Amino acid sequence: MSGAYRHAGVVGAGAWGTALAQVCARAGLAVTLWAREAEVAAAITEARENTIFLPGVALDPAVRATTDMAGLAACDLILAVPPAQHMRSTLAALAPHLNASRPVILCSKGVEQGSLKLMTDVLAETLPAQRPAVLSGPSFAGEVARGLPTAVTLAASDLALAEALAEALATPNFRPYFAGDMIGAEAGGAVKNVLAIACGVVEGRGLGRSAHAALITRGFSELTRLAVALGGEAETVAGLCGLGDLVLTCSSPQSRNMSVGLALGRGASLSEALAGKLSVAEGVASAPAVRDLARRLGVETPICEAVAAILAGEVQIDNAIRGLLSRPIREET
Repeated sequence: MSGAYRHAGVVGAGAWGTALAQVCARAGLAVTLWAREAEVAAAITEARENTIFLPGVALDPAVRATTDMAGLAACDLILAVPPAQHMRSTLAALAPHLNASRPVILCSKGVEQGSLKLMTDVLAETLPAQRPAVLSGPSFAGEVARGLPTAVTLAASDLALAEALAEALATPNFRPYFAGDMIGAEAGGAVKNVLAIACGVVEGRGLGRSAHAALITRGFSELTRLAVALGGEAETVAGLCGLGDLVLTCSSPQSRNMSVGLALGRGASLSEALAGKLSVAEGVASAPAVRDLARRLGVETPICEAVAAILAGEVQIDNAIRGLLSRPIREET
């Protein structure tokens, strides 16, 4: 453990926030986990288990739950894990309790609707005195919480900070690779959720493994183009936070976003596809924002466009598929 960090605050006690609290505890940090829901905090305190969002995982004794953001004031490291569309309001509520500069690691993936901003932009506007970092990569919450081997990207514009944070969070089974490109790390995580919905549709429609592989590959091209247009680096999204996360999220119904696409592909409505899901499928909210952002930047993203149109009810799934397949023949690269 890096000696600079001893107490981590995790903001958001959904499945992913709870899993990251486990990571911090295993890395030797004291952990304060802030939950919006009183019943979640009570379950963690009394049963040592997040029975609502991450059932079946016994939590480390070092994880202490609270519903009072003032309890985060003593933390020297913050991991922000609310859903992307609630990041701004959550960070604004946290602001009065952070009276000194400290690292804030953004662990949610998405583009803010309306503003079309990445989470680092949201952080800069709500907590400008804090030091931003981004954690992203192929990681299912349940697997991370149970201690299964996982590797992620931890990016900060200050590379020394990124390295120190990676060392602070590393455990024998959780391996952060540090990087200096926050935009690339963010863009990869945001766009892959939209593409995972598309892959679920392909699976639900029974279009075959060849179509699935083609969609991942062409989707990765869209992800890369958008990341570079935002100022990120193609090399970054070719790593864990882009390609790695894309492969995982697009390859398993365990992915919340792919499961939504799978239901849509089998004929469910969007409301039916989302029914009963406690955790947020970030791609549903991010799809229209990604589409608008790509248009603003003049970046061609036909798959993301199709997903946004399907979710908005602007086009039927089969028509969207025909539209993608009938695009003009072009050079691949």
